[in-house]
Amino acid sequence: MEGYAGKILRVNLSDGRVSKEKISEEMREKFLGGRGFAAKILWDEVSGVDPLSEENKIIFSTGPLTGLPLPSSGKMVIASKSPLTGGYGDGNIGSMAAVHLRRAGYDVLIVEGRSETPCYIAIQDEEVKILDARDLWGRTTFESQDTLETKHGKNIGVLAIGPAGENMVGFANVISQRGRAGGRPGMGAVMGSKNLKAVVVKGTGKIPVFDEERLREMGKEGYGEIKGKENYDFWIRQGTMQVFEWCDENSCLPTYNFREGTFQFSKRLDGYALEGVKVDRKGCPLCNMQCGNIIKDLENKNTELDYESVGMLGPNIAMDDLRKVGVLNRMADEYGLDTISLGSCLGFLMEASERGLIDARIAWGDLDACKKVIEEIVKKKGLGEIIFGGVRKAAERVGGDSRDWAMHVKGMEISAYDCHACPGMALSYGTSPIGAHHKDAWVISWEISTDRFSYSREKVEKVIELQRLRGGLFESMTTCRLPWIEVNFGIHW
Repeated sequence: MEGYAGKILRVNLSDGRVSKEKISEEMREKFLGGRGFAAKILWDEVSGVDPLSEENKIIFSTGPLTGLPLPSSGKMVIASKSPLTGGYGDGNIGSMAAVHLRRAGYDVLIVEGRSETPCYIAIQDEEVKILDARDLWGRTTFESQDTLETKHGKNIGVLAIGPAGENMVGFANVISQRGRAGGRPGMGAVMGSKNLKAVVVKGTGKIPVFDEERLREMGKEGYGEIKGKENYDFWIRQGTMQVFEWCDENSCLPTYNFREGTFQFSKRLDGYALEGVKVDRKGCPLCNMQCGNIIKDLENKNTELDYESVGMLGPNIAMDDLRKVGVLNRMADEYGLDTISLGSCLGFLMEASERGLIDARIAWGDLDACKKVIEEIVKKKGLGEIIFGGVRKAAERVGGDSRDWAMHVKGMEISAYDCHACPGMALSYGTSPIGAHHKDAWVISWEISTDRFSYSREKVEKVIELQRLRGGLFESMTTCRLPWIEVNFGIHW
């Protein structure tokens, strides 16, 4: 079957064994790739283990379209048993590592076991090495990226964790290219538990396809179609931040730990405010509608903003300045913390402080207090001891009625859409396989445009339809869903 490299690369950090296995045609037909491959492998090989134990495995899985000259195909899925939820966890990430893994001849990388000392995996085509990472341990993801590029060259893919992953914070994620992030349910913590600081990949081969000439024609047509869409120019200006104003107008903007759905200072944070401070944009490989908005934060450093990060680190904690939000967002990326969960955890602590359930006093919108808490989360000290495992576990420690306003599903914090008047979106959160995540069924736009207050069969069927497309098709192929959602790039069957 063309379109696949056809191989799994397996690296055991406990004994240093490296093996290469064929992927059966039956597996390719039934599970496609990406999330499909990852879920199948974890189902077969991991059960009844502590997510942070040596017995857990972490899967880096591409899809049959990854790395091909097609719109938004520069992604992979990172999956494992989640330390945040205790169940299946995954996240996709746009990174040159995905493209290089395919060019190196592999569809999937499985990492198992645990190294005695900090290490990183370096893959260059057939050559696979486990290298010493003691000089990288304790360093930020940005510093690690720079160091590894100096050592291995600029034309590589890097997937790295920061100090949060090293210290096994429950919502530590994986960072690439100074701001591309993936693995919300604690995939960074799983890497940390294995003493795995990073994966470096360089591939020089070709990805096998059935008809290369026709593929390139289709890709050219696709890129052209996207650029010709009516909403394309506006998307380039604001990216996902275009939804901020819409959320505020429709009372689904997370505000004060999801107590409210509108924010009195929303105009200071919306897409038009972003345009006023934006200095650049960036995106994933093979994408021509880049979503990363680069601004100078309050400390005059570059940071990459999107709606989810601004929603959770802005109105959800009453932060009313994009440059202040930028500081928190950059700290999260440097340390390797998921911004959605971080915003929820900060909001939880602010509400707990307001209600007198914790001794510390953290005012809504207090930037310095937030910076201090982030440092404590990474070190698991002070308030970090309470919140490093997410809001579900924090509520168990704090007590009182805090379980009622610990905003999560299955232990994973809710994405930046308030569901008080959107039962369909609440259903999509409640039935997502990894916990509360918008990526699996973003039904809220359709819901608000139809009958947002109903509990109809039609709404349930729409959630299922979107779960199959978003959580099934896109996560398995593995490509970005934003061209389809945001500029109406068609799905051809």
